Parts: sequence; structure tokens; C-alpha cells
Amino acid sequence: MTAYDVITVGGGLGGAALAKTMADRGARVLVLERTREFRDRVRGEVLVPWGCIEAERLGLYDLLHDSIGHELPVWKSELLGIPMFERDLRTTMRSRRPVITYFHPAMQRCLLGNAEDAGAVVRRGVVVKGVRSGTVLTVRYDCGGRVEEASARLVVGADGRGSSVRRWGGFETQTDPRQRLFAGVLMDNLPAPEDTLHSRFNPNDGLMSWLFPQGDGRVRAYVGSHADSDVGRLQGGASMTRFVDLSVGLGVPKDYFEHAEAAGPLASFDATDSWVEHPFRDGVALIGDAAATSDPTWGQGMSLALRDVRVLADALAKDDDWDRAGHAYADAHDEAYHASRTTDGWYTDLLLGVGPEADRRRERALPLLADDPTRVPDTPFDGPEIIPDEEARRRFFGEDV
Repeated sequence: MTAYDVITVGGGLGGAALAKTMADRGARVLVLERTREFRDRVRGEVLVPWGCIEAERLGLYDLLHDSIGHELPVWKSELLGIPMFERDLRTTMRSRRPVITYFHPAMQRCLLGNAEDAGAVVRRGVVVKGVRSGTVLTVRYDCGGRVEEASARLVVGADGRGSSVRRWGGFETQTDPRQRLFAGVLMDNLPAPEDTLHSRFNPNDGLMSWLFPQGDGRVRAYVGSHADSDVGRLQGGASMTRFVDLSVGLGVPKDYFEHAEAAGPLASFDATDSWVEHPFRDGVALIGDAAATSDPTWGQGMSLALRDVRVLADALAKDDDWDRAGHAYADAHDEAYHASRTTDGWYTDLLLGVGPEADRRRERALPLLADDPTRVPDTPFDGPEIIPDEEARRRFFGEDV
């Protein structure tokens, strides 16, 4: 049985970034990835400005930016067809960074290849069968019909929202009430401005749209809907006409779709937050969506994953007692995730809430926000270090006047 310092289960953004970071620091790292070939699925492809800073801290920003990234320095937003604001993120955000978008499979190939170049051992097409704690922390996995085992000082679950490592580690998952479905599709030949991310909201119907250009006419387009609406799941080619109609109804110019065509599958998924309190125990740490799956409406998932990687790697570097380091990571993770979740919830309540109470909330708050944009908490773009306290909540909802 081969011994490693770190075994990551999952070779996506979190697993690959951690593997490269730890291998660069001299650790023996094994990455176990189920997928042999990365294909397009509807997943996060956005680094918000504070996530770009996390990538810089890990030494990954230039790699992502120069090889696969596309800059979106401008954010435009509309509510019920009326412009709310237009912001140059490089000048109006504390972080002074744009949003970076990329094609998810290209990101996976890029980072996993660089992890291997740094010295990590990468096994593809592997099905992990279990994690066993005890005197020796062991991972069992099936590699082409042959079951193998490896041991590690630390096992990291980077295996996404349906994490098996989370279950094997005995972590308890908490989940918010179901609120929204989120549908996305990659489109080619869609002539949206290539320097701008555009959000559109129709709270009367609980609908929203995002367009994230990736360059050369390629755009990841999203439609979000309230879970209790009659929109239902938008899934597969048969739903494309409905997806386009909803987008146009939200204010996306109809001529954008005249020559556009789907470049990947249309799929919907539940946008509900779920999380683990304190994602470390008995030598097993969870990062990224395995630790906390945030509502994709506000685009925090990829940045939170990189923050997890940075905080965990730094904790391990500072303390030879990896159990103590793991607990320090988990404490820091919880603080950041709950700051992000709190502010995301405020945005959801104000911009997507349905019903008379939500209408009254908007009637009070939106004119104040239009007159004073500093009332908008910038945690989703500037990071969870901007703590969403009671004063910030009252200013956002206009309860201070």
C-alpha cells in the first residue's frame, strides 16, 4: 500500500488546485478522479473579483487568466426591464479585479495537468469505494476492475455536492428550504457584449437571467426560476425554445438568439444551499461543494472553493499537527461560508422574493439603493471578509430611514 501525505478524492477545481499547491510545497499527493474525459455540464465557470485574489494568492491566477480565462470588467443589471446600475468592477470594488469566466472542462484539464507537472500522482477513471479511518487513514478505489488501497495523513473530499467522502466521513449535511431552480446552457454565436456580465430580474414572477460571455461569441446563459412557479425544470433540447422565450421575456434582446445555437446540454438543478458545519474530522477534510454548496445565482462557488484550498494549505504549512490544522481550517471555512450565505440570502430576498411582503420590501429599499449604491453590501464581489452585520442589513433593506 502506497503512502501519501494528501489524497484528494476529486480532480476538479478544488482537488486539482490543492494537489498543485501541496505538491509545489513538497507534499506527496495522490488525486483520484472518476472522469477520464472532461465534458461540458452546467457547472460554475465564474471567478468573481475576490476569487481572482484567492487565485493570485495560490499562484494560479496567471495560469487561469492567460490560458483559458476571459475578463468581464463590467456588470450591468436590470430590474423589471429598468436599468438598476452599471459598474466597472475594476474601479468600484475594493478588490479592483474583473470577473473571470472560462470553459469548465478546459479549467479542469489545465489545473489537473499542472498538478501532475508539480509532482502530484493523478489517477483518472477511478471509482473510490470508501475511506477508512483509524490508526492508518486508508482510501480504497477501483482502477479498471482492480481494487487498490493507499494511505494518507489527510484525505480531502473534493467530490462535489453529492460527496461520497462526506458520507463516509460521517458528516451531517444541513440544507436550506428549497427556493429556486437554476437552468443553464452554453451557446455559440450569441452577440452579447464580450466585456459585460448582465443580470436581469423579474421578482413578480420569481425569474432571473444571467449572461456570462466567454469570448468569441460563446456565452453561458442562465435562467433561474422560483421552485414553486410553473416553469419547472428546463432540461434537454425540447426545452430550448422555452429557455429562449423566458430569456427574452426578462429583457435579453431577441436578436441575440437569431443565429445562436446550443454548444452543450441545457440542464436545470436545485439551487438550494447545503453545507456541513465544521468540515474536518478524523483526518478527513471537505472543500468546495463537498463542504458547502452555495446558491449559484450569486456565483460564489468557485471562489469559495479556492479560498478553502488556500486556507487549508496554509494551515497545514503552519502546523505540523495536521489534526489541529484541519480544525483551524474548518473554523475559518465556516466563518467565510456563513458570511457569504447571509449576504446571498439578502440579495435573494430583495431581488427574487415573491409576494406582497417582498413587494413592500422592494418599494422601500430600491429607491434608496438607486440614490446610494454604497447601501449594497459587496460581499459577493469583494469577499466574505466584508462581514454582513446588522447595520449592513438595515442599510440594504432601507430600514435605517
